[in-house]
Amino acid sequence: MEELQIAEIRERLLQMRREMTREVQQSREASREIGQDGVADIGDMSASTYARDVLLNLSENQRQRIRDIDAAIDRLDQGEYGICLRCEEEIEPRRLEVRPFSRYCVECKTEVEKFGE
Repeated sequence: MEELQIAEIRERLLQMRREMTREVQQSREASREIGQDGVADIGDMSASTYARDVLLNLSENQRQRIRDIDAAIDRLDQGEYGICLRCEEEIEPRRLEVRPFSRYCVECKTEVEKFGE
């Protein structure tokens, strides 16, 4: 991989990380605000609890995405970016365009999801 490509990939990953971090912070702030607008009846409390749970789960998914991005940056630094962690074959460039933090090629990802490796 050429230095220019590496720099472009790194910048794209860092930009994704900044955006995701900002979204996590916004989710946290929104979950704190839910139900803080006065006295609520039981229906309002139930809806608020559900909305807060959804936002907290969303934040965990976002935090996982940040960890995935960080792992991709580490692989980039180690010269292992774009190599499937399971079969050690090159990940399709198109897949990396769509999901630059991919750990697996499409075939291995399907197997991992299917069998839970």
